[in-house]
Amino acid sequence: MTEPLWRRPHPGEHRSPVALAIAVAIALQWVTPQQLAFDPRWLLPSVEIALLLGVLAVNPFRINEETKAVRAASLALNAAATVAVIWSTGRLVLVLVRGETEQPGDVLVSGAVIWLTNVIVFALWYWLLDRGGPAVRASATRLQPDFLFPQMTLPDLAHEKWRPVFVDYLYLAFTNSTAFSPTDTMPLARWGKMAMTVQSCVSFLIVVLVIARAVNALN
Repeated sequence: MTEPLWRRPHPGEHRSPVALAIAVAIALQWVTPQQLAFDPRWLLPSVEIALLLGVLAVNPFRINEETKAVRAASLALNAAATVAVIWSTGRLVLVLVRGETEQPGDVLVSGAVIWLTNVIVFALWYWLLDRGGPAVRASATRLQPDFLFPQMTLPDLAHEKWRPVFVDYLYLAFTNSTAFSPTDTMPLARWGKMAMTVQSCVSFLIVVLVIARAVNALN
């Protein structure tokens, strides 16, 4: 029986979907309200833009190979975005607990912005770290997955050219943020379990506090 594509060397992913997701995350940081944004608010987005441009300049198309410098820049870029989303979540909690805002609409918009940023940031972490990252997955030098996708357990139902790409990790992050638990994709590695735990906690805080504020405003 032929090995499934994800277990064999295959062409690397296109970087464009990932670059677009990063650009959206950076844009969301710019529209985050001033009282919730990392101070100074231009610092982290500027660092992320510089790192993104550097990565695109070196490797703009398929991710077949990845130098240590590009790998480090990609991790640093997402680390900066993670700091931004955790900072904004903490500020949102303080603002709501202290009652510093009286506009329910502002709370809803802020919560939605931070929640969506949280989804993108953790999707990028899953994509960057699963089986050593996109370049390692393309070379199939590491076969043990950190996340068990349904196509891996049901190869007869999967497309012959299926392998996990960024959209699969984006879906994983989205469902984890809405269900607060794994849905169809199971974390196998301990780092994956802990990352999903942190993401669920952030999402839970945002959703519960925003709903509580909305109910309080209605009353």
